[in-house]
Amino acid sequence: MAVVNRIAGFAEEMAGWRRHLHMNPELGLDCHETAGFVVERLKEFGVDEIHPGIATSGVVAVIHGKGEGPVTALRADMDALPMDEETGKDWASTVPGKMHACGHDGHTSMLLGAAKYLAETRNFKGKVVLLFQPAEETIGGGRIMVQDEKVMDRFGVEEVYGIHTDPFAEFGELRTGPGALMAAVDDFNIIIKGKGGHAAFPHETIDPLPCVFALGSALQSVVSRNVNPMQSAVLSLTQVHGGSAMNIIPEEAVISGTLRTLSPEMREMGERRIREMIAGQAASFGVEIELDWQAGYPPTINHAAQAMFAADVARGVTPDVVDNLAPEMGAEDFSYMLEARPGAFLFLGQGIGPSVHHPEFDFNDEVAPVGASFFARLIETRHAI
Repeated sequence: MAVVNRIAGFAEEMAGWRRHLHMNPELGLDCHETAGFVVERLKEFGVDEIHPGIATSGVVAVIHGKGEGPVTALRADMDALPMDEETGKDWASTVPGKMHACGHDGHTSMLLGAAKYLAETRNFKGKVVLLFQPAEETIGGGRIMVQDEKVMDRFGVEEVYGIHTDPFAEFGELRTGPGALMAAVDDFNIIIKGKGGHAAFPHETIDPLPCVFALGSALQSVVSRNVNPMQSAVLSLTQVHGGSAMNIIPEEAVISGTLRTLSPEMREMGERRIREMIAGQAASFGVEIELDWQAGYPPTINHAAQAMFAADVARGVTPDVVDNLAPEMGAEDFSYMLEARPGAFLFLGQGIGPSVHHPEFDFNDEVAPVGASFFARLIETRHAI
């Protein structure tokens, strides 16, 4: 494994940064202490421009190379999850109900490691834009940075790259591929309103529950009868609520679920078919139905040329590279950055272990030099002097 020697030399320092962040998790847009820690490190490194307060608590920083050249952005997310930690590590979260269970502390430390190296060496032309974003797990800090803060335009970004740790892959394996890598996510609540009453006199009511059963069954055909069998989509009904006693027909019932799709076209089709089925079932059962549609992140779609470039760079850092990774149905707000600029998202194997979003998950500090080296080599290759 060809980790950059200089980066390997401060691996323990990177682990220290990561463990400090792990002990002090913050949620959503409220990543102010994390951002303050990032800013202090960037100042120590001699980074040329530091812009805090982007998307409330995000940080954008710029490192100037030697002369004119490309402008490439590298992204790390900073927020944690609202859950209690069960790792038992010395550096476990000190904040009840908050935990870095998705590796964002590691993502931040890897990007800081790359920043330290690039600011020291300046062995590239053009500029590197460092994007430290909040709220990946909640409302989409990536969307705010791109759409509201206009960071791609403000800082002249031409391409953008990001890494996510992967506890389902072997240590040091970098995985990516062209096209859809992660899914769009749309959640929904379907509120079925009838007329409640005594269960012994159903003719005096408009029972919402038969509609629940019929609609739940019908919705299963959204994927099975509308999606090409050679493509992928997921519609999962995850909650059903209705009724309070054996002898009461409820006034209303609720079905909740999620739709995961891999293209804008499939996403539009899924929502349209759900709405059509709701309208049909409402007429069939004489009920009123409201749809609370919660549009989430778009699909994370890698640009083919940039994904292949990233895989080529990865081969110079690790012998374990996958360049044809099949998509998964999780979601990522890096998708907004890839909608705005060409680029690629990669997964970095940290060794098989507890899943992300699990109370026993912990980022593997030993893999941080691999991620930081990838970022550094990507810049030195794309911005070659």
